Amino acid sequence: MYQLFILLHVFISICLILVVLMQSGRGGGVAGAFGGGGNQTVFGGRGATDFLGKATWGLGGGFMFTSLLLGILSSSRSEPGSVIEKTTAAPPRPSSTAPAVPGEQRAPAAPPAGEEPPGSAPEEPAAQPPSGGN
Repeated sequence: MYQLFILLHVFISICLILVVLMQSGRGGGVAGAFGGGGNQTVFGGRGATDFLGKATWGLGGGFMFTSLLLGILSSSRSEPGSVIEKTTAAPPRPSSTAPAVPGEQRAPAAPPAGEEPPGSAPEEPAAQPPSGGN
């Protein structure tokens, strides 16, 4: 049911956008944008203003109604309470790498069995350039 109202709300929103764009303003509306002069209208001389005005009012009312309805339905679907109260109620858990007490040092974790810890591998002697007699 909730998804049905969301689809209805989106449909009304798109229709409302189209109806508002079709209305003639100072520039002549969509008819003026496509080169159609101010005298030729689809609904007659005064009919376009009346029809588009009524459609705008009707779709605007439908938009307001579905907005309120979706707000009420979404508040009844979720858990009561504030989002802020929910996030501040649970203290953050310390991570495993951070010290538990400020100033306390943690020992580094031991490497897996069979591996040497980094930095303790024996270093190979640096290769010396061949000495040639010139």
